[in-house]
Amino acid sequence: MSRRVPIDSQRVDAPLTNSATFLVLSLTDTPEAIKTIRSTLASIDDLAKNVAIRDLNASFACTVGIGSEAWDRVTGLPRPAELHPFPAVKGAVHTAVSTPGDFLFHIRSERRDLNFEFERQLLDLLGDAVKVVDATVGFRYFDVRDLLGFVDGTANPVGSAVQASVLVAEEDTSSVGGSYVVVQKYVHNMKGWRGLKAEQQEAIIGRTKLDNIELDDVESGQQSHKSLATIEDENGDEHDILRDNMPFGSPASGEFGTYFIGYSRRLWVIEKMLQRMFIGDPPGLHDKLLDYSTPLTGITFFAPSASLLASLDSD
Repeated sequence: MSRRVPIDSQRVDAPLTNSATFLVLSLTDTPEAIKTIRSTLASIDDLAKNVAIRDLNASFACTVGIGSEAWDRVTGLPRPAELHPFPAVKGAVHTAVSTPGDFLFHIRSERRDLNFEFERQLLDLLGDAVKVVDATVGFRYFDVRDLLGFVDGTANPVGSAVQASVLVAEEDTSSVGGSYVVVQKYVHNMKGWRGLKAEQQEAIIGRTKLDNIELDDVESGQQSHKSLATIEDENGDEHDILRDNMPFGSPASGEFGTYFIGYSRRLWVIEKMLQRMFIGDPPGLHDKLLDYSTPLTGITFFAPSASLLASLDSD
């Protein structure tokens, strides 16, 4: 029987929404930066309530992640066991780049205006303690599809499996209730992708395009994206992550992308997934989706419990 986490976690399992903002910030060297950051993070729940109250049906939520280089300075607490900077993964053809970022604010709701207002109030509070590294606005595309035309997120855990897959438990007592978060901002070569036949696209993804039916794994040779992103440990047990990916872009500017965000109880699960995608399994047979999708960023964060965040301003 699973046991309830004895402290309050952040809403990493908030429902999928129609709009999201992925805000990545870096810490500045201003004299009051650490104090300002700590105070703001400690009050993040109050700030979220101030915005969410305007429409209680909009499923507003904000999850905060702290990067490896900022963790010690900002929290002064023991480091999560697996927290370290995002390691670049260099395959023979493609590379998962590692880019800077100290804080992630994953802001989502059914309404773009609520996300906008929260971001405005948040940045007003933070002032010159931070600088914006990246701000990407995502949107839900039809029936939870990416801009490549496929349903995204089918493999997400559901029900009681969500907490078991996402929240750190007794294996790291000082980080209980937290979650590792990895983000990557991918842009797509839509002209090249559209030049493929539907059957070719389906073989790359590992699912049918129209009705999202999973295709059988190949016994040897080139594996699909679905197969390469399925992670098992040495005992053959499968480990899930929670994805809340969002399309982003602008046809007018020729930008079409997917913002990948994965939450996991175990960071090694996402890192192994990226190794399989970029290096290949067997090595040399990389994920063919990468021939049409290029990562511009790669950052690892840890989303501590809500209780930990609230304690940051206690001194």
